[in-house]
Amino acid sequence: MNSDWFATARTLSKALPYLQRYDGAIVVIKLGGHAMSSDEAMADFARDVVLMSQVGVRPVIVHGGGPMINAMLDRLGVESTFVDGKRVTDAKTVEVVEMVLSGRVNKWIVQAINEQGGQAVGLSGKDANLMICDPSHPELGFVGEPTEVNPNLIHQLHSSDIIPVVAPIGAGRNGETFNVNGDTAAGAIAAALKADRLLLLTDVDGVRDASGQVVTELTADHIAKLRAEGVIAGGMIPKTETALGAIHGGVRAAVILDGRAPNACLLELFTDHGAGSIIRP
Repeated sequence: MNSDWFATARTLSKALPYLQRYDGAIVVIKLGGHAMSSDEAMADFARDVVLMSQVGVRPVIVHGGGPMINAMLDRLGVESTFVDGKRVTDAKTVEVVEMVLSGRVNKWIVQAINEQGGQAVGLSGKDANLMICDPSHPELGFVGEPTEVNPNLIHQLHSSDIIPVVAPIGAGRNGETFNVNGDTAAGAIAAALKADRLLLLTDVDGVRDASGQVVTELTADHIAKLRAEGVIAGGMIPKTETALGAIHGGVRAAVILDGRAPNACLLELFTDHGAGSIIRP
């Protein structure tokens, strides 16, 4: 018999404790980067999500879509202004953001999951008041910070074995529409759900130490030390902040992992070695 068959059987056998461990667990996945770079990459991600759902995991997908937003703004000739390198989201821009995130991008992910045999439903933070926001930085316009998350709709979808796919668009208290950073939205939703895991897919292989090695396990004190030393810098700062905020809000653990790696989410959940950097309380 083919030796690959035995290797596959051993892998499945070793996964049993993890399959049991995550049966019924809520796992929030922030989707972005490489996993959204092509239809092929999206299909691979969707297949993993459907498999997770099939074995009892309750996934929630929260996605970004910055490159698609930029492309549409350019196409429509909407000029952007920036403050400290951050885009000001005015009334015209937030209309485009909502159109792209809640429309094209959200339905692309939903369709990919459904094509792999899952049942996905797309929504945004506006649906059932899932995500109520206040302005995060007034000078940036309609950029929101989630201040109230109402996860009842997500629980109802899970009870019907439906996979929620959430666009990071929030509702204001006075009828405004807010653009929310995808990582921030995922962290807030994970905390409200008291999720077992928050998986932040990135285009790096985890948090690295001063020697350049990936740190597989981190705590808040360890992160503070690496930040003080300048080792954690740039885009990794907000990701670690999101992870710590989610844990503080009741998430059991958060993982920063490489979305470029094949089957990254499955490796993290169902193998001994996991993938990326796990952050625990």
